[in-house]
Amino acid sequence: MEKDSLLYRIKEGVSDTCYIWVKEIRSTITDEGVLLFCIIVPLLYPLLYSWIYNNEVVRDVPVAVVDLSHSHASRQFIRYFDASPDTHVAYYCHSLAEAKYLTGKQKVHGTLYFPPNFDTKLYRREQAVVSVYTDMSLMLTYKAIMTAAQGVSSKMNTQIQIAQGGGYTNRDDEINTLPLDFEEVPIFNTPVGYGNAILPGVLMLILQQTLLLGIGLAAGTARENNRYKDLVPISKHYNGIFRIVLGKSLCYFMVYAVMGTYLALAVPHMFGFISLVSVSSILGLLLPYILASIFFGMMLSCLVRYRENVILLVVFTSVPFLFMTGLSWPENNIPGYWKGISYLIPSTFGVRGFLRISSMGAELSDITFEYHALWIQVFIYFIVTCLVYRYQINHTKQHAYDHLQKVKEKITKAKQRKLRENSALPNQEN
Repeated sequence: MEKDSLLYRIKEGVSDTCYIWVKEIRSTITDEGVLLFCIIVPLLYPLLYSWIYNNEVVRDVPVAVVDLSHSHASRQFIRYFDASPDTHVAYYCHSLAEAKYLTGKQKVHGTLYFPPNFDTKLYRREQAVVSVYTDMSLMLTYKAIMTAAQGVSSKMNTQIQIAQGGGYTNRDDEINTLPLDFEEVPIFNTPVGYGNAILPGVLMLILQQTLLLGIGLAAGTARENNRYKDLVPISKHYNGIFRIVLGKSLCYFMVYAVMGTYLALAVPHMFGFISLVSVSSILGLLLPYILASIFFGMMLSCLVRYRENVILLVVFTSVPFLFMTGLSWPENNIPGYWKGISYLIPSTFGVRGFLRISSMGAELSDITFEYHALWIQVFIYFIVTCLVYRYQINHTKQHAYDHLQKVKEKITKAKQRKLRENSALPNQEN
């Protein structure tokens, strides 16, 4: 087969790509750090995270009570509040300072405060106030305390309205207390739990962040071991940028195709979270999302000089990436410049698409914007990665050439000095 023929060049390209792929797999398996972030963390971390939030809600949150009213109404409010499954009256305090001390010690996560005139205002038909102080560092406990307090307040308001309404029948009392009835029907997140709302997006973010960690760690190792050793064309197989990029990306895609399926299908099923995904739709979304994350990580790997740098970079960006997906903060309320930055990150579209597929039962035709955006990122980041790798290899070649020239100059100078010394020896003897 002639070397200039198209068939020979295709065969050589496939052979070189497979060689780089096998070499990258071998380095991934032998490097403990890359193995940890690319295989162990995606397998175990989602299980830990899902197990923590598997209960969906918190129960019996300890609360302190400061009752300066000492009235029948305040004691009734406390009894109702303590009967709620979400809260538990753990301490009775004499002042807010004492309750604040208990909150600082994390013995309680909130405080109910009844002023001295609480009961007096009720009997005067004035509006009485119950102050609720909560520890905002834990959103689940804050939600439990506020929901329980609002429920008790609504119940006691109804009782006061019935007592003062003067109705003759139960229907009159019902109309007086609730003239406009409503029915709350939660959709998509029917258990109204934290796990079902947050976990799907976190799983997709774990997929991207562990990829960034693994690729960055491998790049940092390559730079620490003899300056871009894994990127320099040190053998006949490293003859093209496309072959290097495709070979390396094929290794990560092979690993994360399995990890992505595990995170998207197995983990939600294991913990009973809502999952309305179909196999065709989720695989169709994972394909561009994994590829975009791989090329995104390979592009950013040029910023990693040492192994430890990538850990700081990824950990620092994890929370902003999560917020910019619109998962825990409404997408419409995100400022325009942050929204523009979020469009550069694969997790933005991957998380949104997966949430619609998993929680809302959407198909690929329903998430065309996210789907097309991911494919655009795949194309752009692939081209940029090739340019980055070409620059790094050319820079390394030039650095190696300059170093070789310096070595040759030193050798030449050493030989010349030795010749001068040898030529000077006969004159000394004479």
